[in-house]
Amino acid sequence: MQCFIYKSSKKDGLYLYIAKQDDFSDIPEAIFKSIGPPEFVMQLDLTPERELAREKATDVLKGIADHGFCIQMPPTTHSAPGKLQ
Repeated sequence: MQCFIYKSSKKDGLYLYIAKQDDFSDIPEAIFKSIGPPEFVMQLDLTPERELAREKATDVLKGIADHGFCIQMPPTTHSAPGKLQ
């Protein structure tokens, strides 16, 4: 499947995967507003076997099939617990 990847203009590390370039019609308005105007990053031939940096390709494909899009959230950072004195 060809998919098109956009980054959020408001949230670093948030990416949007869709099946048709520049077709944001399946994105709920509240989500669309929260991510800001999407900025095109790349087009990708996505298969279930393809390795992605942070998401499973099968999850992205399922999200697009079920909802028309998939959102890759920014990585979470965990702070080290402080020392008790």
